Amino acid sequence: MPAEQTAVNINIIKLPYRRGTFTHLANTYAKFSLEGKIGLFGIAMILMMAIFAPLLSVYPPGKITGGSLEPPGPDHLLGTDELGMDIWSQICYGARMSLFIGLAVACIAGLGGGALGILAGYLGGATDQLVMRSVDVLMALPSFPLLVVISAFMGPSIFNVIIILVFFSWAKPARIARSQTLSVKKNAYIIAAKNYGATPWYLLRRHILPEILPILFVLIISITSYAIVAETGLAFLGLGDPTSKSWGMMLNYATGFRSIYFTPYWQWWLLPPLAALIVLLLCLAFISRDLERVLDPRIRQEGGS
Repeated sequence: MPAEQTAVNINIIKLPYRRGTFTHLANTYAKFSLEGKIGLFGIAMILMMAIFAPLLSVYPPGKITGGSLEPPGPDHLLGTDELGMDIWSQICYGARMSLFIGLAVACIAGLGGGALGILAGYLGGATDQLVMRSVDVLMALPSFPLLVVISAFMGPSIFNVIIILVFFSWAKPARIARSQTLSVKKNAYIIAAKNYGATPWYLLRRHILPEILPILFVLIISITSYAIVAETGLAFLGLGDPTSKSWGMMLNYATGFRSIYFTPYWQWWLLPPLAALIVLLLCLAFISRDLERVLDPRIRQEGGS
């Protein structure tokens, strides 16, 4: 009997937390605008398409399954490319590659750059000078021309593309996180906690990081968009991984076909990956805008909400 009472008490304690979590998520979703909700729905659909690509597409993306440049039909929903590969399956599997590159770059650069910025702002001194001078140099460089040159030098591969994009993407999160840390650590409760013997790790984990994480989440979404566009640009120039089935490589192969603009082939070979990229970037832009408005109290106050 005591064991049953203990179990009941534990469930009673956990229940408000669960309800509070779902309520908080529901309230956050309710504050999104119509465009933000459409963006969330669009991202969910693209994620589902990437996860369930083997179920949504009948044919493998890299296998010849039809004639050359077949128009859309019952066997091939979006037709085939020059080699006879199914374009719909390439769209489904290409969502995996584009999302993987974007999220990998965003998480590494956003969280890594944010951590460096927080440490630089909290520690100050030589650490702050080293990080900020590196940030100044990277932000002064023309990123895309250097992306092209370095990608051509390192060779086309997904790993190289991610490393290069991370190298040029961590500076902005570091700079913003450092400025926010400088502002937060001057608050009275931070100074009082430090006077009472709070350790730097405790202050960073309990007080400073929760204040900066919402801003980092917004930056991660914007870096995701930047990484997807940059990977598409590199692939369009022929500097992407030729073995990958990303939407950028699809555009590269389509525009590389000499008579693409003088034949109806562009309608089912060029437009689908271009439309998929535009939809993905628009969804990310809508979500980023609404997240920034919902998570940043200063923007909410300025907006009168």
